[in-house]
Amino acid sequence: MLTMAISFLITLLSGMPIAFCLGITALVTLLATPDMTLLILPQKMFTGVDYFTLVAVPFFILAGELMNKARITDSIIALSQYLVGRFRGGLAHVTIMASMFFAGITGAAVAEVSALGSILIPAMEKANYPKSFAAAVSAAGAVMGPIIPPSIIMVVYALVDTRVSIGALFLAGVLPGIAIGLLQMIAAYAIALKYNYPRFEEKFDAGKFLQVLKRALIPLFTPVIIMGGILGGICTPTEAAAVAVIYALIVGLLIFRTLQPRDLPKIFLNTTLISSTVFFIFCMGNVLVVLFTINQVPEQLGKFILSISTNPMVFLILINILLLIVGCFMEVGVAIIILVPMLSPVASHFGIDPLHFAMIVVVNLCIGLITPPVGVVLFVACGISGLTMEQVTRSIWPFFLAIIVVLLLVTFIPSFTLVVPKMFGITG
Repeated sequence: MLTMAISFLITLLSGMPIAFCLGITALVTLLATPDMTLLILPQKMFTGVDYFTLVAVPFFILAGELMNKARITDSIIALSQYLVGRFRGGLAHVTIMASMFFAGITGAAVAEVSALGSILIPAMEKANYPKSFAAAVSAAGAVMGPIIPPSIIMVVYALVDTRVSIGALFLAGVLPGIAIGLLQMIAAYAIALKYNYPRFEEKFDAGKFLQVLKRALIPLFTPVIIMGGILGGICTPTEAAAVAVIYALIVGLLIFRTLQPRDLPKIFLNTTLISSTVFFIFCMGNVLVVLFTINQVPEQLGKFILSISTNPMVFLILINILLLIVGCFMEVGVAIIILVPMLSPVASHFGIDPLHFAMIVVVNLCIGLITPPVGVVLFVACGISGLTMEQVTRSIWPFFLAIIVVLLLVTFIPSFTLVVPKMFGITG
């Protein structure tokens, strides 16, 4: 166990890609463990991706890439502007609401901040918003990406902990995701009032609004197809993701006509690169999970936590602290693959619903997307704005606190997470 921890820390701190960190750690641990054969490595790498449901990941990624290339952001931003742009700090509200809509299409935070930030950060700067505020709003809004369904991260979680279904996880993310958006808009409004940020003064035109709404509803129908197919029992999550790809192609090529056949090879290549990274992490993560099990790490961790306290509330507080720290240093998917097999059985011992615990983990780790030093969404926002991480971080804390409030609601009020799945008769 000590060899594993040292190997992982050395490779992680060296700046090595996380998949190679996991692979080298597994290899070193196998070499240092007596009576262990290296055949475990290829065997468990294969079984780590031997899940039909995992095929949903590249389909979701491809659907997001197609929608992004089809410039659906234009129609989503236009609709958001009509709905919330007339509040003080209009462009900030537009950014947050557009992020909420976009989350229901891509399910990925990085794609969200890249697509929306590249348009809205320059627009906010042109309207005399501080650039650091614009970057902070774009980054914080993107946190909703993996929480509002569909979510690639939730697909990964359901594969790691088979007690929760993808459909239940998708439904459980609805209220927390919307709450994050609303609280961030409240924070943006308070800041806008303080600094007298501008708002849209254009007179409301009902006819133009209906035209904008009609155009925006076309891409926004994507989550309806996905969730309707899964919840209606019409198709599996993998099949729903494939249908979403077909729908994205129809929207881009035939309806909006903003997607050209010559764009497809590059889109397919990007999808392959992103998907292969996810699969490689799954391969290596599965080897480590097996080594954890052989070394009885989950059992030892459970005994350690129980030695501290048998109070479920204390356990939840400790888990939140642990996951917030882990999220600062580890990519969300990797953290789920490594930690959930160890922590989920302990949570069950405390009588915590597996679906409730899943949302605690997901929301916690998604916060890590905007926390230094590893926060990938923060890096993307910095790259678009040309600012340093320190500059953006100073402006992001009000939005960070809004997400923390939602995290506390998710953690200590189980019904906040479970009410929507129960409405649809799904409990896990």
